[in-house]
Amino acid sequence: MRHRKLGGKLNRTSSHRRAMFRNMVTSLLEHERIETTDAKAKALRRLAERMITLGKRGDLHARRRAMRVLRSQDVAVKLFGGLAGRYRERPGGYTRVLKVRNRVGDAAPMSIIELVDRSPSSSG
Repeated sequence: MRHRKLGGKLNRTSSHRRAMFRNMVTSLLEHERIETTDAKAKALRRLAERMITLGKRGDLHARRRAMRVLRSQDVAVKLFGGLAGRYRERPGGYTRVLKVRNRVGDAAPMSIIELVDRSPSSSG
């Protein structure tokens, strides 16, 4: 039985999955928009929302918890500075997942995951 087991395996070992999501959430917070498969985007949404909530808290313990996940000090500075201020009044729902196409090689459904209210300067 898999009662109370949250999230999927995505056909990876637990260490690979953890490393992949650390890389993806760092890239998402840096670029504010990334394209990935639909299943990965839906799983990533949960971690990204948690990181932004930590950024809004802004205390030392929240910084240390965020740095356990984030791969870049520059992204952490952005998270606790600009992004935390931008989402200060928003009670949740910081990301959006948009289905875009099927991948050419294996017809996997692809999605764009992006931050809501992202700055126009970070296009791409």
